[in-house]
Amino acid sequence: MNKKQKRVLWRIIAAAVMLVALHFIPSEGVWNGWLTFALYMIPYLTIGYDILLKAWKGITHLQPFDECFLMALATVGAFVLGRLKTGDYVEAVAVMLFYQIGELFQSVAVGKSRRSISALMDIRPDTANLEREDGSCEEVDADEVPVDGIVQVKPGERVPVDGIILSGTSSLNTAALTGEDAPRDVAPGDEVLSGAVNLSGLLRVRTTRAAEDSTAARILELVENASSKKSRSENFISRFARVYTPAVVIGAAALAVIGPVVRLLMGLTPDWTDWLMRALTFLVISCPCALVISIPLTFFAAIGRSSRSGILIKGSSHLEQLSRAGVIAFDKTGTVTQGVFEVAGVHHARIPENEVLVYAALAESFSDHPISQSLRRACAEELDPQRVTDAREIAGEGVTALVDGRPVAVGNDRLMARLGVESDPCSSVGTVVHVAVDGSYCGHILIADRIKPTSAAAIADLRKNGVRRIVMLTGDREAGARAVAEELGIREVRAQLLPGEKMTAVEDLIAEKHSTETVAFVGDGLNDAPVITRADVGIAMGALGSDAAIEAADIVLMDDNPDKIPRAIRLARRCMRIVRENIVFAIGVKLICLLLSALGIGSMWMAIFADVGVMVLAVLNAIRV
Repeated sequence: MNKKQKRVLWRIIAAAVMLVALHFIPSEGVWNGWLTFALYMIPYLTIGYDILLKAWKGITHLQPFDECFLMALATVGAFVLGRLKTGDYVEAVAVMLFYQIGELFQSVAVGKSRRSISALMDIRPDTANLEREDGSCEEVDADEVPVDGIVQVKPGERVPVDGIILSGTSSLNTAALTGEDAPRDVAPGDEVLSGAVNLSGLLRVRTTRAAEDSTAARILELVENASSKKSRSENFISRFARVYTPAVVIGAAALAVIGPVVRLLMGLTPDWTDWLMRALTFLVISCPCALVISIPLTFFAAIGRSSRSGILIKGSSHLEQLSRAGVIAFDKTGTVTQGVFEVAGVHHARIPENEVLVYAALAESFSDHPISQSLRRACAEELDPQRVTDAREIAGEGVTALVDGRPVAVGNDRLMARLGVESDPCSSVGTVVHVAVDGSYCGHILIADRIKPTSAAAIADLRKNGVRRIVMLTGDREAGARAVAEELGIREVRAQLLPGEKMTAVEDLIAEKHSTETVAFVGDGLNDAPVITRADVGIAMGALGSDAAIEAADIVLMDDNPDKIPRAIRLARRCMRIVRENIVFAIGVKLICLLLSALGIGSMWMAIFADVGVMVLAVLNAIRV
């Protein structure tokens, strides 16, 4: 509890003790009656002075219709009735006391949810150790670190800005970014993201982004802006409260007047006091706290919970849309695959496989092409570029070079045909690189994009969670796309799509969906950004995804793990189920109690339950998220 909540708690305790003590004071006689009235005003003002002040401010600002006004009107009226008729003020004080207990309870619940999100603020350090040209270090504001600057990250510190490790090895705790507690080992050349905690060795990092564009800053911006995008349920509650509160005040006034007037017209005693008590009970019951508090709290708790798991949801409206996802379209490269080409094997080798790799890597050593890089990574030995001379690239076919004075050709079928070398076909899916030395075929290397370890389980989990249709939309070749889809269990594939064709494919899916469903698209690249925007729910990979895709997305997966998608859908559906439960429960109980109150069957104690009791139960249900 914070200081304000503790003060409210002490006021509640003091008022409750005084209320119990006053219950045993006799109130017979005029003097004792006024004394009792005055004594009961002490716990009433102790617990309710702030509510009365808020009600008065609302009246003076011509905006009286809120729960504070309802509480003030009902409890002051109960005091007046108690003085005029019953001489009992317990109910008046009890209404305010239990209302404040409910308010304290919801304040603690909201505070807990806010802390789960505000804890994210700690992921971005305020300072960085900037390395100067002479090798010395200076502590500066993280916002002052330039792009391509060098920062030192000591053990126990957070990485201040995204960058590439220049020197040092360590393990990083990325739980604040990805939701996963397992440390990640890093070495020179690896990318590090701001917000990760350095667990062991000293790291020197060359920055690749400014602080305001770093991963930690983007996470904080997404979470801070999430509350601005309200769901349909929240908008409904806001509109409902604006109309509902003045309506019930008018209804209570009508109840207090019409009932006695009708009795007078019928020749009966009007019983003004009885009907006024019914109207006051009606006001207490009608207070919309349960809905106004519990619905936003449910969404707030769900967004906070997802953020801690590395799933950033940019607003409750997107959470509501995700809960109805029935069709999901996936990009392939970088989404369900790792997006990194690696050597998958050496086939039909006429010489030792390692030699085939070394010849190919040396011949390609001058190139920065992804295939060349994957060949160099696959070599176990260190490559000496001095062994290579007369390297030539043949556009669309491959390269030729002299390696240790021997002619080497590395490329596709067309290059082998040009050189008159008979190559062996490959039945596997991927990029095939043939290698020939001294004009003789030595075998071919298969380079493929590996499927992410969690992709197959994610697709199966989506089907278990009721996703009716799963589609792969990719610009890759048909054969490669279908091979990946078959391994993942995706039955519908559309391949060799240009960005515009991807957009058309998503629009087709939207046109074909059921009326209650939404269409989600999951991608990572710059070319996916328009499609992510067009889908009902756009999901982007946050670690390797392009800035455009992350900016366009409604939901960002910080660790690029497809397994987070079914987890997010389950959370969204659980959230919406709780929202519906609270709406039905709160409105249902209040309608029943309002009817009983109007008929004179209900009491002020029933009103306390219908207001505070329902609010507490709704808040308890909300924080189950």
